[in-house]
Amino acid sequence: MDEIESIISRYDETYVSDSLKSLEDINKFTGTFVKDVAEIYDCITRIRNIERNPTGFGLEDAPILGLLTRIWKLLKEIVVYYEKDNAEIISILERPLIEAAITAEYLLLSDSSVIEDYRKCSYKGRLRILRELKEGSVFFNTKAGKRLLKSVQEKMDIEGFSEDDFKIQKKNHWKLQGKNFFDIFAEITDGELYKYTYGMMSETIHGSWNESMDWCLQKNEDSTFSVFPFYHEADVRYICPTLKFCNESYRLWLKRIGCEDENLINVLDWIERVNNRVFMIFDEKYNGPNGLQCEI
Repeated sequence: MDEIESIISRYDETYVSDSLKSLEDINKFTGTFVKDVAEIYDCITRIRNIERNPTGFGLEDAPILGLLTRIWKLLKEIVVYYEKDNAEIISILERPLIEAAITAEYLLLSDSSVIEDYRKCSYKGRLRILRELKEGSVFFNTKAGKRLLKSVQEKMDIEGFSEDDFKIQKKNHWKLQGKNFFDIFAEITDGELYKYTYGMMSETIHGSWNESMDWCLQKNEDSTFSVFPFYHEADVRYICPTLKFCNESYRLWLKRIGCEDENLINVLDWIERVNNRVFMIFDEKYNGPNGLQCEI
């Protein structure tokens, strides 16, 4: 908690207000704020109720902890590229962050059977590896093949799974509870947000034509295209909306592990308030890339 208190103590009202006067100030403040939020999330994942978990977390908790750790790791990388003013790479990192946050929250609201299903769904490719071994693939005679096979077998042994334990997952086409990610997203938050966030972000993975037009090409006056060799600048729009998906899973995690301290909950509430405030003030001032910057 000392680390978190040290972070929060820097954000008195005078500092926050002075940092939200112009678009330039807001963008600079947001990078610092989100970097600190990632550190707070990092601290939360290291909190442990020693009576409940004297050494670490078992298979019912560890999958959630892994996702929560993935969130703050990705968030820290997003801040790195935000400070480099590189919106293009941020757009690539946002999609896995949202998926981790939504999935973590879904698991936190589910029972142990769903968490086991989540773990089993991750073995789709690994079972194919075991099948190819039985079919006599020469790859497993190589050093790389032997290392990969050993890794798969070790993970299966840790969980106590055999190749016959995945009938339900195969029936559900290796989807968590038979649901695609949109179904899970819509259960956790407003389904209407999907197409504006995660849906649009899929283009960064699939290399779509619209993605190329947005980031990699510039249109000429004769309607032809030329290379756009620079990275697009980043601002609040590339970071604050993404943060919206993260907070609740950490709140639910603290409750799950018996560490629902009032001060920690107040910190998470504070993150939400500041994030909303930053975005609303930015939205009031922003008039597009050539818009005028207003001063308070």
